[in-house]
Amino acid sequence: MTAIQGDITRQQVDAIVNAAKTSLLGGGGVDGAIHRAAGPELLAECRTIGGCPTGEARITRGYRLPARYVIHTPGPVWDGGDAGEDAILAACYRNSLALAAAHGLTSIAFPAISTGIYGFPPERATPIAVRECTMHLAGDTTITDIRFVCFDAHTLGLYRAELAVRAAR
Repeated sequence: MTAIQGDITRQQVDAIVNAAKTSLLGGGGVDGAIHRAAGPELLAECRTIGGCPTGEARITRGYRLPARYVIHTPGPVWDGGDAGEDAILAACYRNSLALAAAHGLTSIAFPAISTGIYGFPPERATPIAVRECTMHLAGDTTITDIRFVCFDAHTLGLYRAELAVRAAR
């Protein structure tokens, strides 16, 4: 597992994960950037899926992206931390990884799901993301490359610190 700062739409991996809206029809932030970079074909395919409940995941082709696939997972909206947000966020990572493994993919790039406009505190989200990915890698999986693609230096620092803590265990 690695953490980098950059643009998730430029990652050359089997799949990038989209912090999607439940409609899967695009939006702002990472979701909008992925839809713009992939082109109108992504939206057309997403229209055929019929949405995705929060915490679950769906897969589409990557179209004009360097990634072959996009795994869409709607994360939880932060509501103070007592509305099951941690469990739902963990499910986003678990379900995305399970879908990637079910398709035989070996590399995947994640954004910091729900930490943008959905308001999930990055300091709380980062350990959840790293824990779920660590647990997945400990099992029987095709995935060998997990990247956390951070939008800013603050988030990158959180991921690098959490990865260092996990590596020291």
